[in-house]
Amino acid sequence: NRLWEEYELTYDTATSWPHEVDNPAEVQRTVLELKKAMKEIGDVNLSSIDEYTRVSERHTFMRKQRDDIEEARGKLSGIIQEITEEMQTLFLEHFRIINENFGIVFADLFGGGTAEVVLEDESDVLECGIEIRAQPPGKKLQNLMPLSGGERSLTAIALLFAILRLRPTPFCVLDEIESALDDANIYMFTDYVRKYQEESQFILVTHRK
Repeated sequence: NRLWEEYELTYDTATSWPHEVDNPAEVQRTVLELKKAMKEIGDVNLSSIDEYTRVSERHTFMRKQRDDIEEARGKLSGIIQEITEEMQTLFLEHFRIINENFGIVFADLFGGGTAEVVLEDESDVLECGIEIRAQPPGKKLQNLMPLSGGERSLTAIALLFAILRLRPTPFCVLDEIESALDDANIYMFTDYVRKYQEESQFILVTHRK
């Protein structure tokens, strides 16, 4: 019983052991060390093989999903870069045309003078600010802040029509955009709208007589 309980050996198996034990104490110590090592290993998980197979399959599936996502992200990053470069090219091209139109329209509305739009950081054209510079007749070139309310309003109208000249729309509604203009500027504004009506149709909402 002791053989079986401690060593899981039957009497016949023990008596057939081919080696003589010369030092029982040393052998007993070795047995105790082996038992301790086995105890530290813990219980054997017999379902670990099936669990490993299941987890391995799941890991393989998730890794493939991750690889697909990484590949898609790389492709999207490339597409975004191409689109960004195309946007920069188109923006600079259209910005140049709008700038030229702005100078022409500004001179028509003010009866002279110059105006321009300037990028604050040409190395980052899609994110940087845009400065508007205007020089009405008889004044020096400056930003919009020192201009009167009417001059700023007429400058904004000039920029609006500069954009419309780039890509004219067949129909346009202007809602009180002339409200800050004095009578002299009103006549210049309405004359310009009449001249431009060959390209677009306008509805003007106004409180002016």
